Amino acid sequence: MGLDGTYGQRAAEQAQVAVPPQRGVAPFDLTAWVNAPRPELAPGVWRLNHRQRTEADREAAAVPAGPLLWRAALNALVAWFAYLYGVELVFWVAGLLDLLDGLGQATSVIALLVVNGLVLTVVIRVFGRMGRWPEVWRRWVAPLLARTVTQEQPSEDAEPAGPTDPWAALRQGGAAEAARLLDGRPVGDVDYVRIQRAWETVRQDPALLPAFTEQVAARGPAACAHPSEARDLTGRGPGHDLLTRQVRLGAAQDVVKNPQTHRATGFALDPALLGTSLLAVGPAGTGKTAGLARPLAEALCLQALAGTACAVVLGSAEADLGPDDWYDVVIAPGDPSSPYGLDLFGAAVEVEQAAARLADALLPDELAPRGEAARAALQQTVGPFHAAYGRYPGVRELRALLGGAAAAWQTLRQTLDDNGLLAAHEADLQHRERQHGRADDPGTLLADRLALLDRPAFAGHFPGDGPGRPAFAMRALDHPLRVRVKLPERGHPEAARMLSRLLAGQFVQAAAARTERALFAGLVVDDASAAVDAQVIRGLQGMRGANAGAVLLLRTLVDLPEALRTALFGAVGCRMAFPGIAPWDGKLFSEAWGTHLVRETAVTHTPDTSGGMFRKAGRGLRKALSGTAAQTESVTVRDVERHRWSPSDLAHALPSGHAVISLASVTGDQVPPLLVDLRG
Repeated sequence: MGLDGTYGQRAAEQAQVAVPPQRGVAPFDLTAWVNAPRPELAPGVWRLNHRQRTEADREAAAVPAGPLLWRAALNALVAWFAYLYGVELVFWVAGLLDLLDGLGQATSVIALLVVNGLVLTVVIRVFGRMGRWPEVWRRWVAPLLARTVTQEQPSEDAEPAGPTDPWAALRQGGAAEAARLLDGRPVGDVDYVRIQRAWETVRQDPALLPAFTEQVAARGPAACAHPSEARDLTGRGPGHDLLTRQVRLGAAQDVVKNPQTHRATGFALDPALLGTSLLAVGPAGTGKTAGLARPLAEALCLQALAGTACAVVLGSAEADLGPDDWYDVVIAPGDPSSPYGLDLFGAAVEVEQAAARLADALLPDELAPRGEAARAALQQTVGPFHAAYGRYPGVRELRALLGGAAAAWQTLRQTLDDNGLLAAHEADLQHRERQHGRADDPGTLLADRLALLDRPAFAGHFPGDGPGRPAFAMRALDHPLRVRVKLPERGHPEAARMLSRLLAGQFVQAAAARTERALFAGLVVDDASAAVDAQVIRGLQGMRGANAGAVLLLRTLVDLPEALRTALFGAVGCRMAFPGIAPWDGKLFSEAWGTHLVRETAVTHTPDTSGGMFRKAGRGLRKALSGTAAQTESVTVRDVERHRWSPSDLAHALPSGHAVISLASVTGDQVPPLLVDLRG
């Protein structure tokens, strides 16, 4: 798929291009990978080569093998002696009672067998139960016998099922020649998924079949390549399965707090879960970036190369979110070597909508009450400018207009008049001119905030102020793009906060307005403390049906205004807590995850006063000799409600390298909080 989202427009051009050298495609057994089992499982479980946990596995986890085998062997030894002496005891008693006198030989043999059988049954039942022989049979003996029978007596009737042909869909759908050309060629997982997706497009429009076959003939496994011609990522991790679109992040622990379906299983995320958005909270150094943000950014970039996703990754220039060659567009405002700039109005086609988003991004949290007036002021300025010049204003032009520069307004009015558009925008112009110079003019406030972007370090990074870099606009989410934005948090922290808020708002705005929703649009924000505002939270709620989602990382919820914290928890479907979070942060997680019924056992000891004189005298003697009084024990069992994870547990009991995460999918499936080892 090309950047224009269509296969056919690029097919003719690519057919004439020689096959490029493979970039980063390692030796790969395609047939084994395609035929690996991927059973349908609960959300969050790693599906590739998953082995269903059996009862024997659960028993093995509950009782270690060493003590179990030792106990079974000891009971077997005792049972053998009990059996021998038991039979002798029965016949000795029978001899004392003269029960064997007068019996014939046949009757004696029958009596011997019956006695042996009865004694053996009693011994097996008694010592087998104490030695847990049935458990030993299920865990070791039965599987060993099953393997032995299978190896020694192979089935003569059943033919062993061979691996499924990876290109069976092409052969059966009329592209047998393309499948033949791909046979035996080194095809990676990205190549396979990308070609299969192109084949789905051909099935929907059979007229593209000749172009598809021509592509495969000319380029082989590189057919229908991503516009970057990349077919893999350098230094990619192993935990990716592009057929299920899962990325493995660790292992769910085998603990009572985890549901049975997720104990001792691989833990993975996919677009069905990310489509509800994910909020992760944890202090610095707990592994949020390395254990969550980077693997998810890598997964989205791989899926973009396969033509199934687009990725926007925000973070500081120092954040380890993958090398630059993972991305098609790298934007680094303030860095002279940055190859791309940023369109400040790139989220919406409608002028007023784009201006409103920029106004929200320019104002800090403490100035949010003035947001409505600021949006109106920016719309009344950008609208006439766009009508006059057919483009959006640059930072310096917009700052001059908002600041009330007379020359800038005179030039704008004259241009509108020359184009016959002055009457349509006269009301906006007059309103803004009346506001100039007043103490409560929102335009002055916006101009002051824009001054943070009108710096020599940012020259050429934003379009409209003369020649500069090609600018990325968020409207491009219809294409399988990989975008990395490096925010200048060290040199220009307040400008970085504004850009973070602007880009997050543009993403949720553009994702909901996309026409091509076959691609999953993913946003990863390494530090979302400045990116989250009321507009973004409202946008998150609307992305579930737009095949898009956001991953927001926070050090603490205190970084957000108090009014936004509960709203953010309600807007996201997946919530993740890392070790060391503050108790007040843990309280929100605990309340969001709710309570469940726990069976609680209470044991009460009371002095024993029952019985007559002799029993009381015996208890008195025992107390005199041992120093302890006789007591009675009463046991009460009841079901009580307890928090799944209490704030104290989240703040103090989580081990390093772990996290607790609850999941929700776009289809409505819910998974209660899981304790996950992100190092597994």
